[in-house]
Amino acid sequence: MTASPSPSAPLRLLAVHAHPDDESSKGAATMAMYAASGVDVLVATCTDGSRGDIQNPAMEGQPHPKRDMAGARRLEMEAAAKVLGVRQRWLGFVDSGLPEGDPLPPLPPGCFALQPLERAAAPLVRLVRDFRPHVIVSYDENGGYPHPDHIMAHRVAVEAFAAAGDPARYQGIGEPWAPSKLYYDRAFSPDRFRALHFALEEAGLQSPYAERLATWLEADAEGHTPPPPTHPTTTQIECGDFFEARDDALRSHRTQVDPEGFFFAVSAAMQRKVWPWEDYSLIESRIPVELPETDLFAGLR
Repeated sequence: MTASPSPSAPLRLLAVHAHPDDESSKGAATMAMYAASGVDVLVATCTDGSRGDIQNPAMEGQPHPKRDMAGARRLEMEAAAKVLGVRQRWLGFVDSGLPEGDPLPPLPPGCFALQPLERAAAPLVRLVRDFRPHVIVSYDENGGYPHPDHIMAHRVAVEAFAAAGDPARYQGIGEPWAPSKLYYDRAFSPDRFRALHFALEEAGLQSPYAERLATWLEADAEGHTPPPPTHPTTTQIECGDFFEARDDALRSHRTQVDPEGFFFAVSAAMQRKVWPWEDYSLIESRIPVELPETDLFAGLR
């Protein structure tokens, strides 16, 4: 069965993320906006987040995350989903951690990133066939940044988009359903960072993006623009009214997010003025589209 909108049923959006907290740092305002408008929004979280480090100094002495990081992050995820007004499902895999060192150490046995693709994708295929999303959003092939779990989240999202509607594949785990559109999130868009950086400079404020932009400018032969993206923005969702909800959802992930840190360096009011959108790249569509878009469901309503 292919995705076709019904006047009696809401549109459905599935966001595929690697860890609890990723949904709040990538596309959260979009999800909150759509949920508030009546879209059924579901977050699929691939791993338990058990190998995450404590990133918030205020949580360093707390016993719960030290004893049971996965349990602490489960509670954080529940709180964030409530803030955003979305539903959430766990896909059941173990966090791979972020290897560090030279050479890099091997990934831990049994972790998400080491699973064979079909085994890793099967729970998501089942979820797609059960939830029947019209649109799937996930990461590009670099995972947004090259964390092993983010890269695997990309792979399973692409696999589920391709396979969930094929009755010959993943047999016995639900009736086939083919989502209409697949997007990659562009939360770390250079265009957005650059616009915010220059707005902060113009206001006489310190920019948290200066170092990152300097790296891009140094790498660019002409010294004027960041490198061109592999997947350029095709779709901008105006969701500035939900930036506070996004920030509150981020703060819900207390072990992972420093409330005085990078994510909160620019006020929601300034972001609304300078860049009131969240950006996406349309990767595949099974319905006719016209680019650029201002709606992930363009062509479906």
